[in-house]
Amino acid sequence: MSTCPLSGLKVVELAADPAGEMTGNLLAQSGADVLKIEPSGGSPTRAVGPFRQGHEGDPDESLNFWYYNGNKKSAVRDVSSVADIEPLLGDADILLTTWQPAELRRRGLDLDALAARFPRLIILSVTPFGLTGPWKDYRSSELVGLAAGGPLNMCGYDDHSIPPILPGGNQAYHIATSFAMKAVMVALLDRQRSGEGQLVDVSMHEACAVTVELANPYWFYPKALVRRQTCRHAQPTPTQNALFECADGRYVYFALVLAEPKPWSALVQWMEAFGMAAHLTDPRFATFAFRQEHFPDVQAIVECFFLIHDAETVFKEGQRRGLPIAVVTSPEELFEDEHERERGFFVDVDHGDAGTIRYPGPPFRFSAMETAPRTRAPRLGEHDSELAAKASDIV
Repeated sequence: MSTCPLSGLKVVELAADPAGEMTGNLLAQSGADVLKIEPSGGSPTRAVGPFRQGHEGDPDESLNFWYYNGNKKSAVRDVSSVADIEPLLGDADILLTTWQPAELRRRGLDLDALAARFPRLIILSVTPFGLTGPWKDYRSSELVGLAAGGPLNMCGYDDHSIPPILPGGNQAYHIATSFAMKAVMVALLDRQRSGEGQLVDVSMHEACAVTVELANPYWFYPKALVRRQTCRHAQPTPTQNALFECADGRYVYFALVLAEPKPWSALVQWMEAFGMAAHLTDPRFATFAFRQEHFPDVQAIVECFFLIHDAETVFKEGQRRGLPIAVVTSPEELFEDEHERERGFFVDVDHGDAGTIRYPGPPFRFSAMETAPRTRAPRLGEHDSELAAKASDIV
């Protein structure tokens, strides 16, 4: 019988931002037993809206908290000293914390000392700027993370009189989560070899700094700075528009700069079938350099062609012909995405009196292992009795 990849692992979570909470969520969806320790007033993230309609301000009804904390347990304990946390770590495999050094000091927690006290424990610290360095206690946010790390400078419009634009979806925090998951998996593998845990220091700032696409190689080699470009990859010089409106008013994304002969030929043959290829059939357009030289002309003809088709037709037929093309889809439209529906990506979760809520499933699948069934986020202190039982066992 298959099992979840992290079945049997116990995680104690002291997380108060999306990076840490998403890391705990992914560990829980992989089968780990994640106990979220919250102060008496609840994690600050329980106060982040939106809330279930009619329940504004209720710490158990934050939709934001629901998303980031499914599959976990919640117990209330105000951690104000090392004595408050040590009883929880005796059988724990991972301590996940998002507290910065000043906060750790305020609470009397020394992560290096905890690592020495519990030699098999993996301590995963996920903070804005890491545990060391002059910025270690600087305040941060989603916007600060992307700005300081570099990605924000590449997000925005062709008109550079408009400042950079913040992308949605907690991208900086999720970038940190990605690196945190990789790091903790490496630490678990190392523990299998050595039998010992370690302190893993993940910096959101550094994670963002290495997630800037072409900006780094352009700077390291030709010493060129990339420029923000509307819905296109940032480059040192402006590139051609890649958004095309279709007959139904929707847009497709299609990188028309086709350097390889095969996709260009496929596009021209498709247009010719409708009598709309015009002079693009001229053999001179078969060369990339000539197309680049006459790109405004190429773009105008392709725009006209897409305007006689609806977006879904352009997407399906373009893909059938081997073209890299996709419909620009809004988040709510993903619920009706035939591909995700066929793969069963979205799952329904029972929320008791709130009814059934649809969630994204885990972003990974295994042929020989399962992922844990998605469950609702815990109510504040819902698992206090388990914590009390553990404390009595220790006594």
